[in-house]
Amino acid sequence: MLSKKAKYAINALVHLAKQYEKGPILISDISEQENIPQKFLESILLDLKNAGILSSKKGRGGGYYLIKAPEEVNLADVMRLFDGPIAFLPCVTYKYYERCEECIDEATCGIRQVFYEVRNETVEILKRSSLAAIIKKEQLLSDQ
Repeated sequence: MLSKKAKYAINALVHLAKQYEKGPILISDISEQENIPQKFLESILLDLKNAGILSSKKGRGGGYYLIKAPEEVNLADVMRLFDGPIAFLPCVTYKYYERCEECIDEATCGIRQVFYEVRNETVEILKRSSLAAIIKKEQLLSDQ
Protein backbone atom coordinates (compact mmCIF):
# COMPACT_ATOMS: atom_id res chain seq x y z
CA MET A 1 0.00 0.00 0.00
CA LEU A 2 1.16 3.50 -0.80
CA SER A 3 2.17 5.45 2.30
CA LYS A 4 0.56 8.78 3.12
CA LYS A 5 3.99 10.41 2.65
CA ALA A 6 4.37 8.99 -0.88
CA LYS A 7 0.78 9.96 -1.78
CA TYR A 8 1.33 13.52 -0.55
CA ALA A 9 4.63 13.67 -2.44
CA ILE A 10 2.90 12.65 -5.67
CA ASN A 11 0.13 15.21 -5.12
CA ALA A 12 2.67 17.96 -4.45
CA LEU A 13 4.74 16.99 -7.48
CA VAL A 14 1.72 17.01 -9.79
CA HIS A 15 0.81 20.43 -8.40
CA LEU A 16 4.34 21.71 -9.10
CA ALA A 17 4.36 20.08 -12.54
CA LYS A 18 1.23 22.01 -13.47
CA GLN A 19 3.18 25.18 -12.64
CA TYR A 20 6.40 24.02 -14.33
CA GLU A 21 8.66 26.90 -15.39
CA LYS A 22 6.31 29.49 -13.87
CA GLY A 23 8.52 30.15 -10.85
CA PRO A 24 8.66 28.93 -7.26
CA ILE A 25 5.46 27.97 -5.42
CA LEU A 26 5.02 28.66 -1.71
CA ILE A 27 4.73 25.67 0.61
CA SER A 28 1.62 27.24 2.12
CA ASP A 29 -0.06 27.40 -1.31
CA ILE A 30 0.71 23.74 -2.06
CA SER A 31 -0.41 22.75 1.43
CA GLU A 32 -3.70 24.59 1.15
CA GLN A 33 -4.56 23.62 -2.43
CA GLU A 34 -3.58 19.95 -2.05
CA ASN A 35 -4.88 19.58 1.53
CA ILE A 36 -1.51 18.43 2.90
CA PRO A 37 -0.45 19.37 6.45
CA GLN A 38 2.24 22.04 6.03
CA LYS A 39 4.80 20.62 8.49
CA PHE A 40 4.53 17.19 6.84
CA LEU A 41 4.82 18.80 3.40
CA GLU A 42 8.00 20.65 4.41
CA SER A 43 9.66 17.31 5.21
CA ILE A 44 8.43 15.75 1.95
CA LEU A 45 9.65 18.65 -0.19
CA LEU A 46 13.04 18.55 1.52
CA ASP A 47 13.34 14.84 0.67
CA LEU A 48 12.42 15.60 -2.95
CA LYS A 49 14.97 18.41 -3.02
CA ASN A 50 17.68 16.12 -1.62
CA ALA A 51 16.77 13.58 -4.32
CA GLY A 52 17.44 16.17 -7.04
CA ILE A 53 13.83 16.48 -8.20
CA LEU A 54 13.08 19.91 -6.73
CA SER A 55 14.93 23.04 -5.82
CA SER A 56 13.93 26.00 -3.72
CA LYS A 57 14.37 29.72 -3.59
CA LYS A 58 14.38 31.66 -0.32
CA GLY A 59 12.95 35.05 0.38
CA ARG A 60 10.41 37.13 -1.49
CA GLY A 61 9.09 35.24 -4.50
CA GLY A 62 10.52 32.05 -3.05
CA GLY A 63 9.22 28.54 -2.79
CA TYR A 64 9.75 25.18 -4.44
CA TYR A 65 9.92 24.28 -8.12
CA LEU A 66 10.73 21.28 -10.29
CA ILE A 67 14.26 21.11 -11.65
CA LYS A 68 13.44 18.05 -13.74
CA ALA A 69 10.91 18.23 -16.55
CA PRO A 70 7.53 16.65 -15.71
CA GLU A 71 8.27 13.97 -18.33
CA GLU A 72 11.38 12.92 -16.38
CA VAL A 73 9.75 12.34 -12.98
CA ASN A 74 7.92 9.02 -12.73
CA LEU A 75 5.96 7.30 -10.00
CA ALA A 76 8.42 4.40 -9.67
CA ASP A 77 11.20 6.73 -8.56
CA VAL A 78 8.95 8.66 -6.17
CA MET A 79 7.54 5.50 -4.61
CA ARG A 80 11.00 4.01 -4.11
CA LEU A 81 12.19 7.25 -2.53
CA PHE A 82 9.45 7.27 0.10
CA ASP A 83 8.34 3.65 0.44
CA GLY A 84 11.34 1.59 -0.61
CA PRO A 85 10.83 -1.53 -2.73
CA ILE A 86 7.88 -1.84 -5.07
CA ALA A 87 7.86 -5.65 -5.04
CA PHE A 88 5.78 -7.83 -2.72
CA LEU A 89 8.70 -10.16 -1.96
CA PRO A 90 12.24 -9.16 -1.02
CA CYS A 91 13.74 -11.71 -3.43
CA VAL A 92 12.33 -9.91 -6.49
CA THR A 93 13.10 -6.30 -5.63
CA TYR A 94 15.29 -4.18 -7.86
CA LYS A 95 17.33 -2.16 -5.37
CA TYR A 96 16.54 -3.92 -2.08
CA TYR A 97 17.12 -7.61 -2.81
CA GLU A 98 17.08 -10.05 0.10
CA ARG A 99 17.01 -13.81 -0.13
CA CYS A 100 13.86 -15.46 1.29
CA GLU A 101 14.79 -17.57 4.32
CA GLU A 102 12.47 -20.46 3.43
CA CYS A 103 13.41 -20.64 -0.25
CA ILE A 104 15.42 -23.70 -1.29
CA ASP A 105 16.13 -22.74 -4.92
CA GLU A 106 15.27 -19.30 -6.31
CA ALA A 107 15.82 -20.46 -9.90
CA THR A 108 12.97 -23.00 -9.67
CA CYS A 109 10.66 -21.18 -7.24
CA GLY A 110 7.27 -20.75 -8.91
CA ILE A 111 6.10 -18.31 -6.24
CA ARG A 112 9.10 -16.09 -6.89
CA GLN A 113 8.46 -16.18 -10.64
CA VAL A 114 4.84 -15.04 -10.25
CA PHE A 115 5.82 -12.14 -8.00
CA TYR A 116 8.73 -11.28 -10.28
CA GLU A 117 6.27 -10.88 -13.17
CA VAL A 118 3.93 -8.79 -11.01
CA ARG A 119 6.85 -6.57 -9.99
CA ASN A 120 7.99 -6.10 -13.59
CA GLU A 121 4.53 -5.16 -14.87
CA THR A 122 3.93 -2.82 -11.94
CA VAL A 123 7.27 -1.08 -12.34
CA GLU A 124 6.72 -0.62 -16.09
CA ILE A 125 3.33 1.01 -15.48
CA LEU A 126 4.80 3.26 -12.78
CA LYS A 127 7.76 4.25 -14.98
CA ARG A 128 5.39 5.23 -17.80
CA SER A 129 3.39 7.27 -15.29
CA SER A 130 5.37 10.48 -15.35
CA LEU A 131 4.03 13.72 -13.91
CA ALA A 132 3.33 14.85 -17.48
CA ALA A 133 1.37 11.63 -18.18
CA ILE A 134 -0.67 12.10 -15.01
CA ILE A 135 -1.55 15.68 -15.97
CA LYS A 136 -2.52 14.53 -19.46
CA LYS A 137 -4.78 11.82 -17.99
CA GLU A 138 -6.44 14.38 -15.71
CA GLN A 139 -7.11 16.64 -18.69
CA LEU A 140 -8.59 13.78 -20.72
CA LEU A 141 -10.82 12.73 -17.83
CA SER A 142 -12.03 16.28 -17.19
CA ASP A 143 -12.90 16.67 -20.90
CA GLN A 144 -15.26 13.68 -20.77
